[in-house]
Amino acid sequence: MSTETATAPHTPQPTAVSTSVNLRGLRRVGARPPLLDYLVALWDYRHFVYYDARSRVQTGNEQDRLGLAWLVLGPLLNGLMFYLIMGVLLKSGGGIENFVAFLIIGVFLFQMTTRAISSSSRIISANKNVIQAFQFPRASVVLAANLRELLSNIPVLITMLILIIILPPAEEISWRWLMLIPIVVLQFIFNLGIGLILARVVSIFNDASQLISYAMRLWMYASCMFFSIDRFDGAPVIKGIMEYNPLYNVLYLARECLLNGSVGPWRSWVILALWSVAAVAFGIVFFWKGEESYGREL
Repeated sequence: MSTETATAPHTPQPTAVSTSVNLRGLRRVGARPPLLDYLVALWDYRHFVYYDARSRVQTGNEQDRLGLAWLVLGPLLNGLMFYLIMGVLLKSGGGIENFVAFLIIGVFLFQMTTRAISSSSRIISANKNVIQAFQFPRASVVLAANLRELLSNIPVLITMLILIIILPPAEEISWRWLMLIPIVVLQFIFNLGIGLILARVVSIFNDASQLISYAMRLWMYASCMFFSIDRFDGAPVIKGIMEYNPLYNVLYLARECLLNGSVGPWRSWVILALWSVAAVAFGIVFFWKGEESYGREL
């Protein structure tokens, strides 16, 4: 009887290969990218920003019976309140030819900035679960909040124009009304810049959010929302300071285009444009500096 001895298969031995690994392009998770890379990443999230803004506009008032109608009813009620207090009781509309339209423009446009800045300042804490769970440029949530306010105010702006046309003394439509578009665009850019700044400030010091409503109220009076700047002719220093107020220039240029048949002086356009560019440039850098801190402890 013969026996056969099984031969063990030959197993090749692994060989060590020396290679160099370049770690320069690697970053730790959550690290702040360079500013240019951050802006590119923000652009890559543009579809998320748009769809998030649009969906929140559609669902923002779904629990109310009137739903999206409150987007228009809110400014209307505010305008009526200011008209009764400032126009009827305090007679602050003296010397203004069409005080009703003057007030409507002031209330509607200023409320756009108020809502945008208020929502942007609290956006980090409001989205803390998403921020802690996913890695993405945090500025996208601030941009989405501002875009949401812009989209939700489109019917508000249309209502504002309709009221200017139908309420006596009715204003005539002219091509200068189209200049409202660049005014609103510059206002949106300015709102975004201030929103980025306040979003980081509130994420560091949450109590600052309680001061925003008071600051906006003071800003409202400094923007000539329901009175003419001509009443400060006797105080040239105060008048000069107010003329450099970006929100005053938003309201002033809108009133010039819609009520006075003028595109407004170039000086006001330059002031508003410089404020908008400076605010968004500083806001992006300031917010980007704190990118690593968002979502750690909110």
